[in-house]
Amino acid sequence: MAELGLGGMLASAILNVLYQKISLAIEEQTRLQQDLSDDLEGMKMTLESVAALLNDAERRSIEEEAVLLWLKRLKGAMYAIDDMIDEFEAAGTKSSASASKFGAMIPCLTIGPKIKIANKMKKMRGKLEHITKQHKDFSFTAGGTSNVVEQAATDDTRETSSAVEEAIIVGRTEEKQKIVASLSDENLAQEEITILPIYGFGGMGKTTLAKLVFNDAQFNDYSRVWVYVSQYFDLKKIGNSMISQLSNGDSHLTQKEVINKRLQELLAGKKKILVVLVDLWRDDGNGCQVEDVRAMLRAGEGSKVVVLVTTRDEGMAKELCTIQRPHKIAPLANDMCWAIIKQKSAFESKDGKEQLEKIGRDIALKCGGVALAAQSLGYMLRSMTFDEWKSVRDSDIWNVSASGDARSPQHKVLASLRLSYNSMPPYLKLCFGYCATFPKGHNISKGSLIHQWISLGFVEPPSILSMRQLCESYVRQLLGLSFLEVSGTPSIARLHNEDGITFTMHDLVHDLARSVMVHEVLDTTKERSIGATYSRYVLLNNCSKPLELSTASPAKIKAMRFLDCRKTELCGAAFSSAKALRVLDLSECSIMKLPDSIGRLKQLRWVYDISAARVHW
Repeated sequence: MAELGLGGMLASAILNVLYQKISLAIEEQTRLQQDLSDDLEGMKMTLESVAALLNDAERRSIEEEAVLLWLKRLKGAMYAIDDMIDEFEAAGTKSSASASKFGAMIPCLTIGPKIKIANKMKKMRGKLEHITKQHKDFSFTAGGTSNVVEQAATDDTRETSSAVEEAIIVGRTEEKQKIVASLSDENLAQEEITILPIYGFGGMGKTTLAKLVFNDAQFNDYSRVWVYVSQYFDLKKIGNSMISQLSNGDSHLTQKEVINKRLQELLAGKKKILVVLVDLWRDDGNGCQVEDVRAMLRAGEGSKVVVLVTTRDEGMAKELCTIQRPHKIAPLANDMCWAIIKQKSAFESKDGKEQLEKIGRDIALKCGGVALAAQSLGYMLRSMTFDEWKSVRDSDIWNVSASGDARSPQHKVLASLRLSYNSMPPYLKLCFGYCATFPKGHNISKGSLIHQWISLGFVEPPSILSMRQLCESYVRQLLGLSFLEVSGTPSIARLHNEDGITFTMHDLVHDLARSVMVHEVLDTTKERSIGATYSRYVLLNNCSKPLELSTASPAKIKAMRFLDCRKTELCGAAFSSAKALRVLDLSECSIMKLPDSIGRLKQLRWVYDISAARVHW
């Protein structure tokens, strides 16, 4: 999805949040320093002038490079203003009741800083006005949901019950029974290790089918292990995950021989083991590694290991399979896609069902037999009117293809996810986009995620509901859209999670989040770092390396996450230059003591230090 120009689709969300922030700042400014109010009011009016045009601009930015560049410049100006307001807050007193409530107020300042701030604000106001005037060159059409003046409704019209969140699985019962039958004890009586891959397009429901098998009563007397692999194949990580689950303890072994020996000890001590490897890819950089997987899973004497693999790679599925043939997951029938949409949209409670069903079935046809597409679209349609259902059916997003084949299942699911993202309210767009800062397959703690959203100002100012209640509402909406899934796998992280709930993201949903946040997230854990000068959030794999070596703009960083850093000692220089830092995740760092420089980060709100089993909040 990286080739799609989705980086401009975050602009309306940023605008809405900044508008609210400036409005609160103006209210506080009236009490404190009247001379800055004119510029704040001017920026507020400028944002109002383009708000209604952003829906059209974001839609066109997917294909029109000039529009995408304009939105990038607009985002850059809005981010600069947001940073400036945060800088004002950090420079002044934190005793203000308003500051503690919203974290975005302008404090009292002495004369020197006040003049500097006034000059800076005038300059930023001029830059913002210059950029927004350029919208006339594109003849954007007004309309949509980007009007910030009419936002801030607190009713969660999409809130769903647990019955909807735990929707009945449609169309996979027979496939599950077939797989379970092929893995029955009678069929495997003479086998020491059995590997059955499930393969097919992304979003078809491979992981869902694997979960149904994993939880089947036939395997109640098995020791069960669930491992997420992903396209970044790491045999040591797979081995350590298996060891952690089989031994009920955390494992960070670094040598392959030691990992294999420990696994053999654990596997030999069990009579029956079921292992599920989710989303296995062929590692073109280091060879096939199929034999390495087999060798690692080879059981000890007297044990029996059953391995279920999900993969998009048909060739790998055939190489790994040890029984007659791998299982190719079939596309859902159009009627099944419609059944999912009916279920997720609460169709039976709607008026005018006869007319609505015709449109709904047309939308189901566009799902291409992909379960993820039907689930996301169904929940999106839940709160929509008859005319909005028609707009979804007739949207031109269905015709924008990354691959050149708008009929492919892959295209159908990507188009449905983009439609669902477009339908989100601004604050929810930011909360979802932030999930791109977690790596694929990561178990995301619900409590930690909510704290981070609040710390970063992604929660709309509360009126009827508290911030916590609003965040719970955001979580329910993302679950309903299938943009988050409740993790059903064992996780050591749960020991440190006060909510006891963790989430994962489907690979394609994670791809969507990364494509929307393509300019905001700097990921140095990849061979080719992604990110740009707009980067606000960073993923780092070295906690002893000065931050300046990873980004040219450390002062812009709002959230920082270190991954796989248990081998290196945490150095204060790795984060101390991020003066605007609000969230610092050290959960994968080995720390004896937090560096003193952490106390000089005035905007820091949330630090996670798992080595000491504590959250600083």
